[in-house]
Amino acid sequence: SLPPGARIIVLGGPAMLIGLGGGAASSVAAGKGEVELDFASVQRDNAEMQRRCQEVIDRCWHLGQDNPILSIHDVGAGGLSNALPELVHGAGRGGSFELREVPNADPGMSPMELWCNEAQERFVLAVAPDQLERFANICRRERCPFAVVGEATEDRRLIVSDRDAGKTPIDLPMEVLLGKPPRTHRDVVHRDAAGDGLDFAGEDLRDAAERVLRMPCVGDKTFLITIGDRTVSGLVCRDQMVGRGQVPVADCAVTLADYDGYSGEAMAMGERTPLALLDAPASGRMAVAEALTNIAAAPIADLSDVVLSANWMAACGHPGEDAALYDTVRAVGLEFCPALGIAIPVGKDSLSMKTVWRQDGEERAVTAPLSLIVSAFAPVTDVRRSLMPALRVDVEESDLVLVDLGKGKNRLGGSVLAQAYGCLGETPPDADDPAALKALFAAVQSLNEAGLLLAYHDRSDGGLFVTACEMAFAGNAGVRLTLDALGADARAALFSEELGVVVQTPRERRDEVIDRLRAHASSAQHVHVVGSVDDSRRLVVTHNGKTLFNETVSDIRGIWSETSWQMQRLRDNPECADEEQAARRGERDVALFARLSFEPDDDVAAPFVGGARPKVAVLREQGVNGQVEMAAAFDRAGFAPVDVHMSELVEGDATLDAFAGIVACGGFSYGDVLGAGGGWANSIRFNERTRTVFADFFARADSFALGVCNGCQMFSHLAELIPGAEHWPMFEKNRSERFEGRVSMVEVLPSPSLFFSGMEGSYLPIAVAHGEGRAMFRQGEDARRTLDEGLVCLRFVDGRGEPAIRYPENPNGSPLGITGLTTADGRVTIMMPHPERVFRSVQNSWRPAEWDEDGPWLRLFRNARAHIG
Repeated sequence: SLPPGARIIVLGGPAMLIGLGGGAASSVAAGKGEVELDFASVQRDNAEMQRRCQEVIDRCWHLGQDNPILSIHDVGAGGLSNALPELVHGAGRGGSFELREVPNADPGMSPMELWCNEAQERFVLAVAPDQLERFANICRRERCPFAVVGEATEDRRLIVSDRDAGKTPIDLPMEVLLGKPPRTHRDVVHRDAAGDGLDFAGEDLRDAAERVLRMPCVGDKTFLITIGDRTVSGLVCRDQMVGRGQVPVADCAVTLADYDGYSGEAMAMGERTPLALLDAPASGRMAVAEALTNIAAAPIADLSDVVLSANWMAACGHPGEDAALYDTVRAVGLEFCPALGIAIPVGKDSLSMKTVWRQDGEERAVTAPLSLIVSAFAPVTDVRRSLMPALRVDVEESDLVLVDLGKGKNRLGGSVLAQAYGCLGETPPDADDPAALKALFAAVQSLNEAGLLLAYHDRSDGGLFVTACEMAFAGNAGVRLTLDALGADARAALFSEELGVVVQTPRERRDEVIDRLRAHASSAQHVHVVGSVDDSRRLVVTHNGKTLFNETVSDIRGIWSETSWQMQRLRDNPECADEEQAARRGERDVALFARLSFEPDDDVAAPFVGGARPKVAVLREQGVNGQVEMAAAFDRAGFAPVDVHMSELVEGDATLDAFAGIVACGGFSYGDVLGAGGGWANSIRFNERTRTVFADFFARADSFALGVCNGCQMFSHLAELIPGAEHWPMFEKNRSERFEGRVSMVEVLPSPSLFFSGMEGSYLPIAVAHGEGRAMFRQGEDARRTLDEGLVCLRFVDGRGEPAIRYPENPNGSPLGITGLTTADGRVTIMMPHPERVFRSVQNSWRPAEWDEDGPWLRLFRNARAHIG
């Protein structure tokens, strides 16, 4: 509820001519409207502004009962014309607003354009009048623009004034705007599915396998995944990458709820768009089912805990598509999901999936099929029990078991195999039995809790063949598939995309696993042992005693990555793309490993815990996004971390006098423009107050400092203020010409760094997330000299532990693999990788089974605490 007089605020970026094309962007086929309207529909993003808004919101809710925000709403479709009325309407109030208070980047905008534009990175919120000053101070600290544009009123009217024009463009009762909307009526017709026959007679199985592996929907997505930061927050337990080889085949994402426990959240997706060309409702059911077989890899108490988000896309107005959309929504929303006992509380739609244009005097069009993208979300009981599709070869004997919810039908309509041969087929797979899906979900959870499953993967694009390949890639294992129990048609058994899952189980417990699966009557006759796992690193497929396929896993993986490799060569540095593809083909070992010179559980800071907690300043600049996990790591080691924004130091509201140490965090300061860390450093170097504050801090013999990622780049620009840092390089754009988000191997070298005391000689994986991490020394021989002088504390290594000189083992291209340096006295250390994101074992994408709660990177922070004493 909002009291009358509550201030209504627009937080974030200014109004711009965005989204005003309206229908041209979201409701009718692209190309149908006028050019000017299409241009005004184009969205622009501003990630840094979004980051600043989020920091303001976080600072507010961190205040608990003193949170100044009473109500909040994002600005999306319709802009302020939608967000502001909805904000006050939800509280049973009216609102009075002044258009000219809205931040505006284009003074020529009309009142309608100001009110209705869809500029992004904005929120509207309500703040009590007596909390306005507190809120304003938070915004100033975060350098986030805001404006008070009106207030909530007891009178339920919407009043919008324009003082420049001396008019009131809007004055009407709220119920007129937000009462019952008129019902929409569409007169539509169904169209018969345009299927065709499938004839694979004479086609070689190896040719079919290679075609399927090269299809973009099946092939390796590494080049799309590694350009995003997937470790930020330090709460990521499971991302796309799986196993020692970091293969992108994970079924679901798993995140931690906090930095201490093991509960968390799981997210997964499902989509089967091609099936809609044959049977639209079936495509919707299969999308929901795929999301559920994916998220089943996470330990979830009950299927009813899962909630869904539905993203509908269709070319409304195209013959047959409106009817197909209606049928699919009804099938999913009124039949299938209620039968499963799960809800779809949220979603969105894009109903303009058609584009038209004229070429050579002829009208042309491209129409996308009906598409439902399902996102599934659920709370996780214990993230450590999340199942992965990486086959394990550390057990003596194990088998692969297929649960086939397609019940032997092996329908190939709409499959990747059909598409690979330019066909569509006639009959697609379908989620015919929701009870069987419920039973499978429950069985997987039960088997997981009992510790009977070594690996898990769902059957989806590419069928059983691709499922087995991906599990072999992730585990660097060999597989022998036997199709005898799956029918007479080996090709259909291998490539059909019927609903199902494959699990690896110890052979000695196999019968128990099968009995548990068959105990669910709906799938009793369709649980099959389909293969075994070994360390041969070959994939062998047999049917009725005949070998149909026999290839090395590395060769198959090379084919699987071929399409994306060629795309990567066009987009990135082609030399890097070639080096990474060579590694996939098995030309060198790039697998993660761990060889430690210390025990992770050995707490060198233990003698000092329980006494005073030294204060460490966690420095932030606008855009920095890694401060919370950094604070959590220092807190775990016995420090009292304090959030210090650069704006406080610039304005003189804070100093560094009371801090034992400072740490500069990672993120995209100053919009992540080239040399962003330099911009951060310049706010220190060329400001008399901040230059003095930092120079005095670094001159203290009892201080320490750590710079990570963007903070590493920033500190390198401050070398003139840091005693003993004259040898430090600058950090420039990665050799790959792309942001690199990976888990990489590093070696801890002997150095005077206080942070790495006792860690020398260790080889271990670490999170990497930076776009400008390539060390550039002033002279060519400086890198070798710095290494020889023992001032390099960290370097990238390959799978053999040798200095990494190739991509992706050396993700940024630094000479000699150098990625961490220290000062001559060891008090100040800079590094590109992110130890603060992997200080707990559970935060690591891959980790040895013997690691317990504490990850080895926690030692770095404990060393700092022990140094303070």
